[in-house]
Amino acid sequence: MKKYLFVFLLLICCGLSLMAQQQSQGEVTRPKVGLVLGGGGAKGAAAIGILKELEREKIPIDYIAGTSIGAIIGGLYAQGYRADDLEKLFRSQNWLALLADRDTTLVGKVYKEENGIIYVFGFPVRRKADANNKVGFGMLHGDHVYNFLDSLVSRSPVQRRVVKQAIPFSCVAFDIRRQQEIVLDTGSMARNMRASMAIPGAFKPVQIDTLMLVDGGMGNNLPVDVVRKMGADIVIAVDLQQRKHDDYHSPFSFLKGLGGILDWLAERPDIKKYNVNRTKADLYINPDLGTYGVTDFNVKAIRDILKIGEDTGIKYRKQLETFMKDHQR
Repeated sequence: MKKYLFVFLLLICCGLSLMAQQQSQGEVTRPKVGLVLGGGGAKGAAAIGILKELEREKIPIDYIAGTSIGAIIGGLYAQGYRADDLEKLFRSQNWLALLADRDTTLVGKVYKEENGIIYVFGFPVRRKADANNKVGFGMLHGDHVYNFLDSLVSRSPVQRRVVKQAIPFSCVAFDIRRQQEIVLDTGSMARNMRASMAIPGAFKPVQIDTLMLVDGGMGNNLPVDVVRKMGADIVIAVDLQQRKHDDYHSPFSFLKGLGGILDWLAERPDIKKYNVNRTKADLYINPDLGTYGVTDFNVKAIRDILKIGEDTGIKYRKQLETFMKDHQR
């Protein structure tokens, strides 16, 4: 009896081992897919249209890397928001007021000083604390957009456990003190996204320890290399850049050798990296956005850009249908 029991238990163990091996092999046969979302302000609405098509074709996303508006869209997507959620967000939000820290209750007032902040037509133009402490350059603090992003992250589908787990996510910022790219993948996601979209001269930099961080587009506007390092086998990149720089020569070359940010202007390593990265994606999607630009956040423009993104995704439908098949191991 003991002999038969032993054989029975051995068969069960072998069966379980075989099932585990098959599951493990099943995971290996599907390559890990990385999604890269480039910067581009209001043009980011096009990325949402493309995400819709990725969802229709059930393309699995294992890693996400983004810059600037791509960091915001990518970060929220990683937290469980889907394309329809993000479309509603883009259509309903007053982005200009949000990004400009505008107090819409003060729109009709030419000048107002409140809580140490001076407003002109609702726009915060000066803080007494900044004047006294000589805080880093940039007119807008980005408090509204930070609070907005923080609220979205704190009540995201992942945080509410509607979605089991977040997609691993990294975003890119740029340290203006050392003139180097910084990849953010830990700590506050809202802070990281806010740092990645801090346009120099417009938004106050985000300080983390000794880092003074601004918009990641200054170092890496299409972070294909970042998502590769995260573990992606194949990469889908959505590039919102319209003018390419294949034969780029910096107009600031005469500044080379003067040091600091002037050397950066002379060399423009961001453009060199961009030109390399856009050739390294397995599927490169570059929607034609015509004359729409980074500041076109008005209702009609957002509607049109979303439609362009969705139409672009549809054009890639056949490619997407065969994409995973061609990359199966």
